Amino acid sequence: MSVQGRALNARPRTLREWFAIPRVQKWFVIVTFALVPMILLLVFTYIPFGQMIDFSLYDRSYTKVRAYVGLKNYMRIFTKDDYFRAMLLSLYYMAGAMVQLVLALYFATLLSFKTRGGNIYKGLIFFPYLINGIAIGFIFKFFYTRGFVLDSVLGAFGIPLENLPYWLRDQNINNWSLVATSVWRYMGQNMVMFIGAIMSVDTSLYEAAEMDGANRWEQFKYIILPSIKTIVMLNLILSITGSLSAFEPPYVIMGGGASGTATYFIKMHQTAYVDQKVGTACAMAVVLMIIIIIFTILQKLFFRFVLKEGVDDMPKKQKKLKTVKQTTVNRR
Repeated sequence: MSVQGRALNARPRTLREWFAIPRVQKWFVIVTFALVPMILLLVFTYIPFGQMIDFSLYDRSYTKVRAYVGLKNYMRIFTKDDYFRAMLLSLYYMAGAMVQLVLALYFATLLSFKTRGGNIYKGLIFFPYLINGIAIGFIFKFFYTRGFVLDSVLGAFGIPLENLPYWLRDQNINNWSLVATSVWRYMGQNMVMFIGAIMSVDTSLYEAAEMDGANRWEQFKYIILPSIKTIVMLNLILSITGSLSAFEPPYVIMGGGASGTATYFIKMHQTAYVDQKVGTACAMAVVLMIIIIIFTILQKLFFRFVLKEGVDDMPKKQKKLKTVKQTTVNRR
């Protein structure tokens, strides 16, 4: 190599020449695609969350900081009746979430197979999820009003109006009425997710199960449920999270949570924007996050230990069903 060639090789590369190298381009794309989401998460999630934890330790409003109170805001949540009662109201919505998941799984199992008019039923069940939450609140506000839709329907079946409760006034039943609204709205969303998971199951397993004499319940227990365990757990987590964050139905229907229907999320909204107690509201948000994490861990433990037998037996049972099918085909 000549002296001139060695001099050219010793010359530092320009930025354009560096980017022309395939390996540099590869790492540039990897770092860029990884860095941009991390920056967005840091700026819009982690930094605000850390600031919220800091706010929860102070007695402050939107305009000024009064004093550092430490954990007193957290103690107030568990000692004052109105805060603790609002937290307990989430149990109504959790119970509704369980009913919602069971119904969604039931309809998904039925509609995943050949059913006359199945697409129509899917559309009708999923349609409420497409409606705006505020609109649903106004719909059910008139639906439950005394002498309106629900009372008229029950009256058509011969039930006198005086024998019917006040669906939104009676504190023994008004929260269940609001929970029914949430079940009606979100059941279709869960059903569609279940249908997508069920449709991905190998159809040969059903054929082998029928040859082995398994009924519909056994097919559901040993084929469908273990196969869609991940989606069931995801829907369960989303439903529990949604039940803890219930806001629109009670806020719109009851005008801000009257008659003992103020959920934890409504109480947090009132504390922050009406009472101007930002520190207490931030403490409520942190407590809500901790509760969600606890329920997520409990759900994972439930699926790991309570449903362990069904999940562990799934490969064995599926292998057995495939073997039965293959044996039957060979005999033919």
